[in-house]
This record gives sequence, structure tokens and C-alpha cells, in this order.
Amino acid sequence: MSEPVSVATAEHYVWGQVCDGWHLLRSDGLSIIEERMPAGSEGQRHWHERARQFFYVLEGELTMQFDDGAAVIRSRQGVEIAPGLPHQAKNCSGTDLRFLVVSQPPSHGDRQT
Repeated sequence: MSEPVSVATAEHYVWGQVCDGWHLLRSDGLSIIEERMPAGSEGQRHWHERARQFFYVLEGELTMQFDDGAAVIRSRQGVEIAPGLPHQAKNCSGTDLRFLVVSQPPSHGDRQT
């Protein structure tokens, strides 16, 4: 039987010096991470060679920057990122942002800048 997982029990890591990530599911074929970005923070622009990702906002507002513009994803909305598509996550709001990142296959080790 599988045990419930949460940010209280999941493996935690820090990225971008001020952002948090929790590995809710980490397997060979699938990764699900909950992330927190403080107000005004942003990730590094990058792309993935193999991983297809889906970002789903739990709280706050995610601005996803692409080469041809930006998409604003609000609470209870998501956006798919295809392999090879350069993107950059930003929190342009004044409050914390929490979202899920689902990657298939897992994106760690697949990141290109």
C-alpha cells in the first residue's frame, strides 16, 4: 500500500536561491513536484530535450515567458510545455505562487540553457 505524500514528508530542495521544490513523486517515467516561488522571483530560461511538462497553478499567478510572448496562468489553470520549447517561469505578482510541475519523463538532468 502506498503512503500519502505531502510537502511535509516529501524530499525538499531549493532552486533559484529563494524558491522551494518538493518531490511528490519521483520515478523513472514520471515526476510530480510542488514548487513555491516568492513574489518577484523567477527561474532561469531553459528548455528540455525529452521532457514534456505540465504546470498547474494551485495558488497565485504564474507568468510563463516564451520566445514569442508570455502566458499568465492563474489559480486552477495549467499550461503544457512541449520538449524543445524554451520557457521561463516568473512570479510577477506581490504574493507567493504555488504550482505543480508534472514531467514525463522526469526533467532533472534533461535541462538545457
